[in-house]
Amino acid sequence: MLLPAAALSQTTPRTPWGDPDLQGVWNNGTVTPLERPAQFANKEFLTEAEAAAYEKDMVTRQNVDAREGSVGTDADVSKAYNEVWWEHGSKVVASRRTSIVYDPPNGKVPALTAEGQARVKRLAAARAKADNPDTWTDMTVRDRCIIYRPLPNLPTNNNNNFQIVQGPGYVAILQEEIHETRIIPLDNSPHLPSTVRLWLGDARGHWDGDTLVVDTTNFTDQTDFRGAGANLHLVERYTRVGADRIDFEFTVEDAATWTRPWSGAYTFWQNAGLLYEYACHEGNYALKHILEIARDAEKNPR
Repeated sequence: MLLPAAALSQTTPRTPWGDPDLQGVWNNGTVTPLERPAQFANKEFLTEAEAAAYEKDMVTRQNVDAREGSVGTDADVSKAYNEVWWEHGSKVVASRRTSIVYDPPNGKVPALTAEGQARVKRLAAARAKADNPDTWTDMTVRDRCIIYRPLPNLPTNNNNNFQIVQGPGYVAILQEEIHETRIIPLDNSPHLPSTVRLWLGDARGHWDGDTLVVDTTNFTDQTDFRGAGANLHLVERYTRVGADRIDFEFTVEDAATWTRPWSGAYTFWQNAGLLYEYACHEGNYALKHILEIARDAEKNPR
């Protein structure tokens, strides 16, 4: 049912059926790090001048085309792709916070529990095995093009684009990298039974005023968000605050992984371009080639 016109916000774009309109292609790239750098100590926010200086410094640091002092070294070779392939982001988050993490107040991810530390070690061993796999089952879900970036979608050095599409009772979020799509019902239905586990979890959404709140549970134990397990609980908040901006906040909780819940926030900026296919698919040729290389290395040790 459409809301009365008087009840609708005069600033937030609306869909034809009256929901806040989050649709479009968005990018969350940023030079703001997940955790607060030591250089900012207890400083939570940057001034406008400090933010401009930090942005300039980070863009220079991240430019892999800058080879001064590294020509002919391993560091130079390890830069691999030219700058045109990267998407580091060039701006701090809109709030000018010194870290994406804002709770705990020190801007740091809480310590891992003993169980969390053990899981991180197991995951590291699994990733090492994936470098010299016996079979495809040794490969990570990322290598197999099943899922690349676990939830919540933290900004990285590339492929930071998302497309949001809405229909009455649903919101869909397409992630550029390996093209996962989250379909989020808004019908107040309960979560799936705990026996059902999904790569991207089981999402349920509702509107809190003009903010989309998404509650996600029922993750598997095979998607690795900083060592979290199947009991990860994620709450996200999407608020469109302008024609070209969505403010995003998240809280993650997994008592078996971290000593306390923690929260972060960053900015989605509208991208005027289209979202093109990320051509990674399960059963891709690279998987076969990785296994062939591993077998060759066994036959011809160096």
